[in-house]
Amino acid sequence: MLKLDKINTYYFTRHVLWDLSMEVPKGSVVAMLGRNGMGKTTIMRSILGLTPPRDGAIYFEGEQINGLEPHKISHKGIAYVPQGRGIFASLTVKENLTVGARGQNAPNAWTLERVYELFPILKERENFHANLLSGGEQQMLAIGRALMTNPKLLIMDEPSEGIAPLVIKQIGEVICQLKDNFTVFLAEQNFNMALSVADYIYIISNGTIVHQCTPDELRCDEETKQKWLGVS
Repeated sequence: MLKLDKINTYYFTRHVLWDLSMEVPKGSVVAMLGRNGMGKTTIMRSILGLTPPRDGAIYFEGEQINGLEPHKISHKGIAYVPQGRGIFASLTVKENLTVGARGQNAPNAWTLERVYELFPILKERENFHANLLSGGEQQMLAIGRALMTNPKLLIMDEPSEGIAPLVIKQIGEVICQLKDNFTVFLAEQNFNMALSVADYIYIISNGTIVHQCTPDELRCDEETKQKWLGVS
């Protein structure tokens, strides 16, 4: 569904991604692991057109999308759950969910009712302003808002950041459920969560891929875990 082919991305004169290639197959969950500052968020920004690569190519469903404006990339069927959630604090839960909704009349569309079924707490809080929610509830809201655009690909940046362990477990379960309807591409520093939801793992360091494998392979690879992730 998604393919990056030798992309090079810069912030002004700083070279951040180096000839980076990866693939995200349809119907899978692919996770990127890596320490802070290694380029994970830049990969997502490159895909979304927020920091376009200077060369290389990005394909979505076989169509080259780098060079398109971000809103046009989004309308191809890509939704983004950013690090830090990016909710609209002054809007209510319901307003956050509906402000960017589209595709509501399609068969099996994600509607307000379906999001409330997935996250019942949002139904209870629908008239609360978003800044009154807990961190975990805000993350559910960010995911729900992305679902309301009825995407084909869901990109998530650090979905477990700053939330309680029980909520992390719930978010992980939701990601596994979503695989039946979406392709999911996520960046994550929570090692155990990433391995529990992913079908395939890429490890990023200094803007390039240094290792790729299945979760089961990584669980058993103590040298790789320690060298690139500091996990033992």
